[in-house]
Amino acid sequence: MSVIEVQHFLDRARDFLQGMDLLKDDLTEFRFSSALLGIHGAISYCDALRTGMGSASVSSEDHQKASRDLRSLLEVRKSSNPQGVDRLERLLSKKSRIAYATDMARENEIKQIVLDAKRFEAWAEAAGKELRIEGW
Repeated sequence: MSVIEVQHFLDRARDFLQGMDLLKDDLTEFRFSSALLGIHGAISYCDALRTGMGSASVSSEDHQKASRDLRSLLEVRKSSNPQGVDRLERLLSKKSRIAYATDMARENEIKQIVLDAKRFEAWAEAAGKELRIEGW
C-alpha cells in the first residue's frame, strides 16, 4: 500500500463530491454533472479504500469487479459495517445510463444518486478511519 496513492484517490473523491455539492442545487442545468461527479466520487473512495487495504490492482476499467474486491477486503478485515458496498453497487449501476443513455434522467432519479453519493461518502470516510488506513 502506498500512502501517497491512498491520498491521491481520497483527494480526488473529496474533490468530485465537493463539485457535486456545488452543482446539486440547480438540477435543471447540472443534473448529469451532479450525478456523474457523485458516482465518480464514490469510485474514487472505493479505490482509496481498496488501495489502503492492500489491493494488488486498482484499475478503473471494471467498477463492478472493484466493488466485489472492496466487499472481499472488508470481509477479510471483519469490517463492522460493509453495507456501503451495496450503495456503491447501486451508484455504479446508474453510471452508463447517466453518461450515455439518450433519454433524460428524471429529477428524482438524480436526487437519489446525489443522496446515495453523500451517504456513500459518509460511509467511506467512517470506514477509512475505522480500518485505520494510512493516509486517511
